[in-house]
Amino acid sequence: MRRIASLALVAVLAGSGPVAAAAPELRTEDQKTLYTLGIAISRSLETFHLSESELEAVTAGMADGVLHRDPKIDVNQYGPKLQAFQQARAASGAADEKKAAQAFLDKAATEKGATKTPSGLVITTIKPGAGPSPKATDTVKVHYHGTLIDGTVFDSSVDRKEPATFPLNGVIPCWTEGLQLMKVGGKSRLVCPSNLAYGDRGAGVKIKPGAALVFDVELLEIVKTP
Repeated sequence: MRRIASLALVAVLAGSGPVAAAAPELRTEDQKTLYTLGIAISRSLETFHLSESELEAVTAGMADGVLHRDPKIDVNQYGPKLQAFQQARAASGAADEKKAAQAFLDKAATEKGATKTPSGLVITTIKPGAGPSPKATDTVKVHYHGTLIDGTVFDSSVDRKEPATFPLNGVIPCWTEGLQLMKVGGKSRLVCPSNLAYGDRGAGVKIKPGAALVFDVELLEIVKTP
């Protein structure tokens, strides 16, 4: 069973290429469950931006650890370096992501009806509202559809068919600023540079460090608090 687990993890982490080709077929329920374990582990490695050759070193370390073999290096010496290594890789990945997003942000700012604020937020009114505008300290009820710049959906209250309610001072800066520029009943598109979204840390699996985000937001209500 350990051998199957090791192969499954190697296959998942490699994703494609010679290592993946050596993976066993996922026929049994145990094999499929172990494959899922590999997927879960791979997600924790996203910020390292590993190359295929680097991944070979990672999987070799995993195999030695899982099978309780003697480490090939002094883990106590290199363990403390992991955090700095991860931060450096995340920063490098964020810089690449920001560069790719800049062209999208520049184009969005030139589209008809778009306004670029001093912070870098690009907002376009899709449907004007007739009600009041919220303040940063207000709680709002909205419907929203969030995508990456390539159109990948990462979160959507519209798809869930359930509006979201939250305080404006408890969300990403893009929303805090953008919603205050809207009126109740209106719908706008917010194009958020990474510094107004999740910055160099990213969020979850889909939102990479440095990613720009796009939200179509409908402001349904300013929620009255007791």
